[in-house]
Amino acid sequence: MTDFLNLTGKRALITAGSRGAGAATVGLFRELGVRVLTTARARPDNLPEDLFVEADLTTEEGCRAVADTSRQRLGGVDIIVHMLGGSSAAGGGFSALTDAEWCKELSLNLFPAVRLDRHLVPDMVSRGSGVVIHVTSIQNVLPLPESTTAYAAAKAALSTYSKAMSKEVSPRGVRVVRVSPGWIATESSIDLAERLAKQAGTDLEGGKKIIMDGLGGIPIGRPAEPAEVASLIAFLASERAASITGTEYTIDGGTVPTA
Repeated sequence: MTDFLNLTGKRALITAGSRGAGAATVGLFRELGVRVLTTARARPDNLPEDLFVEADLTTEEGCRAVADTSRQRLGGVDIIVHMLGGSSAAGGGFSALTDAEWCKELSLNLFPAVRLDRHLVPDMVSRGSGVVIHVTSIQNVLPLPESTTAYAAAKAALSTYSKAMSKEVSPRGVRVVRVSPGWIATESSIDLAERLAKQAGTDLEGGKKIIMDGLGGIPIGRPAEPAEVASLIAFLASERAASITGTEYTIDGGTVPTA
């Protein structure tokens, strides 16, 4: 029986692959026969050294180092998965966001993808094949103004950039797609639920409910699992999705209330 997904022999760069959905994507791609390189600011103990490059992707120097290492170790890449993202801004709404906070959010959530694409996608175009997956967020259409305005705006910019890029390179054989997660049950999100639970005097499930209520509810009643996000990414990277480009795929348990 033919495997539904066949990625054997493909070469992939997956950013932020040390934790959460990034680590799940690295693991699944390796199971599917992909030669993987991933990156973060520090290598976790469970990742072999030859699969990892330590770099700060919020800098041009870090992005250039990762691109160079991808060519040295893999001979180039067939798939790029831009998983890197997050927010450290404090609450307080738009007026609490300083220029420094805005720059920090853009440097983490937009510029790494822009820079790595600039370094690596021209090689894909020259070969006439490749897949670029930008991981955005449902907050680009459902922002949470108390603390993530800058994050949401950066992810919206990433989405628009991705669409523009797809129109440019898809006629030349390179597909560009977006994956837009809602709440994912990662280590950091569970930590957040525990902190909220402690503040509210409830248990972990109560903390999760606080997050879901803040999102306006999740119809399936739970966050997405990292492995579920990884499975969507693997499908989009495969030949099964060969006619899919320029579109965004939401994986949020139904959180966004419109189609």
